[in-house]
Amino acid sequence: MLVESAMTPSPITVGASSTVFEAADIMLANRISGLPVVDDKGVLVGIITEGDFLRRHELDTDQRRSWLQSWLASPGKIADEYVRAHGRRVEEVMNSQVVAVGLKAPLSDAVRLMERHDIKRLPVISDGRLVGIISRSDLLRALMRMEKPPASSTEDAQIQSAVEAELAKQSWSRSGFIRCQVRNGVAELVGTIFDERERRAAKVAAENVPGVKAIADNLTWIDPYYGVALPPPVEEELASRS
Repeated sequence: MLVESAMTPSPITVGASSTVFEAADIMLANRISGLPVVDDKGVLVGIITEGDFLRRHELDTDQRRSWLQSWLASPGKIADEYVRAHGRRVEEVMNSQVVAVGLKAPLSDAVRLMERHDIKRLPVISDGRLVGIISRSDLLRALMRMEKPPASSTEDAQIQSAVEAELAKQSWSRSGFIRCQVRNGVAELVGTIFDERERRAAKVAAENVPGVKAIADNLTWIDPYYGVALPPPVEEELASRS
């Protein structure tokens, strides 16, 4: 999936010459936590978020330093903090080092950038111009659109083949120790595992296959150090798909 398929097009923006109070008002009115900043031609020049309002002299939350911290900090850094706490225009407090993603980039690129930079949203650009924004909530909406209703008439053999194919692709089950048998839509997992986390992964792999109505866990855990074999938990019951 590409970024353009999941993004919010024509996002709400603010001009660099707008006041910080205008930006705050827009964010509150639209219930958003960040605003792309654009120039008169629609070119992305920065972004302003709720975090840029944390250190404000109006709130008496501007940076306070001890004499030692002030002595260690460079005059330039202290001057920059002063501007961000007292600046009245968006261009004075915004972050001009914007992390953005291309319109035609894979969705995985957007996720990687969000994780790497620990941010919640990414402006989407095309030919230098802002065309959209993609946020974590957009990813949730994209996920919901991908949900498929369970198949009702799929044959057991087809379901079993699909589960086995998924297991065969995974490094933790590629050895063939985990197998699946399907009867009347119930996927019975049999075989051995050497890590309890493999049990959960195998169940997830099976339940995501269309047509699976329930999971029967009959996997035996073997301690890799002592060779002790333990059966599935007695209290484990069929996990029916709702």
